[in-house]
Amino acid sequence: MRKLIPILMLCATASMTVAQASSIYDFTMKSIDGQQMSLSSFKGKVVLLVNVASKCGFTPQYSALESVYEKYKDRGLVIVGVPANNFAQQEPGTDAEIKQFCTNKYNVSFPMMSKVSVLGDDKTPLYVFLTDKSTDPKFAGDIKWNFTKFLFDRNGNPIARFEPPIKPDAPEVISAIEGALGS
Repeated sequence: MRKLIPILMLCATASMTVAQASSIYDFTMKSIDGQQMSLSSFKGKVVLLVNVASKCGFTPQYSALESVYEKYKDRGLVIVGVPANNFAQQEPGTDAEIKQFCTNKYNVSFPMMSKVSVLGDDKTPLYVFLTDKSTDPKFAGDIKWNFTKFLFDRNGNPIARFEPPIKPDAPEVISAIEGALGS
């Protein structure tokens, strides 16, 4: 029962509990500009969801993320950046500072969310869903570091997880994206 209480508290802002969710489309997050954004707005798209940070050794992956997004967005790919400060305080900035950094340094044009927690007792509901064995038995497990990537099919189902060292333009990631896009 102890574990259930924090999860239910985290879901207070969601319309349902994590246990009731069936896909990423059941979650709403705040965009980096402060607007509520339902992930259901990505229905019919292939989604690559990535927890990001500005002061990490993997931060240069923003370039590959933007390149992959530009290459495949017209075919139905959406990349969603989710800033998190869980690992060595590598994302200390405000949403405005994160947005400015991403825009100025990496020309990021894919959707970015407001900074959240992806690990620990204050984990955002989406990441509770993604990392819990009962809701995502195939790809569950704690986020180990910044730039963990989850790939979802056009129905919002998880189809792959790539750990931080795997670059967004690595052959296995591109193959999975192209497969999900139907190419």
